[in-house]
Amino acid sequence: MRLLIVEDEKRLALSLAAGLRAEGFAVDVVHDGLEGLHQAGEGAYDLVVLDIMLPGMNGYRVCGALRAAGNDVPILMLTAKDGEYDEAEGLDTGADDYLTKPFSYVVLLARVRALLRRGGGSASPVLRVGALTVDTAGRRVRVGEEEVALTTKEFAVLEELATRAGEVVSKSEVLEHVWDFAYEGDPNIVEVYVSALRRKLGPGVITTVRGAGYRLERR
Repeated sequence: MRLLIVEDEKRLALSLAAGLRAEGFAVDVVHDGLEGLHQAGEGAYDLVVLDIMLPGMNGYRVCGALRAAGNDVPILMLTAKDGEYDEAEGLDTGADDYLTKPFSYVVLLARVRALLRRGGGSASPVLRVGALTVDTAGRRVRVGEEEVALTTKEFAVLEELATRAGEVVSKSEVLEHVWDFAYEGDPNIVEVYVSALRRKLGPGVITTVRGAGYRLERR
């Protein structure tokens, strides 16, 4: 899953990014409203964490412009203000949720995961694909009754495939959603992680579709 943080408090933004990356998310960070609007419009994001008080363009206007352009990416708005009017204004511009500073990182993470589940059309944090069970909230994986230990990045790759089980997911799509836009390494890193997943999950779970990408089989 790929997230965008638009927050001008650099220490907070970098702290949030570090925490979310440790949870397996790919995270991009910008510190200006106009840049955030451009980045959100250009990138394939699963969720935007958007501050309200921003230089260049405030969060209300960024959110409104994204919605006016038909961009339905889930948006979690952050603000140092505290009042029903501010919350109503944020939600009226098209935000999906609202969090007032100071907030607990644990609460933010829970809100992020809830919005991602809602945005994916699934009310459950548990994905079941054949004998495979992926608990996205607990970050646990089972094949049948056997629990399989995965690294953070392995889990992130599997989650991306599991949310689109039965579909072909291209290497570039995996890179976009699991590694951030600043990644300039070898794109074949995806193959390395898919190979590791195959060793741990067993044969026939992930199929390579030559020239197109990978498919997590539903059987």
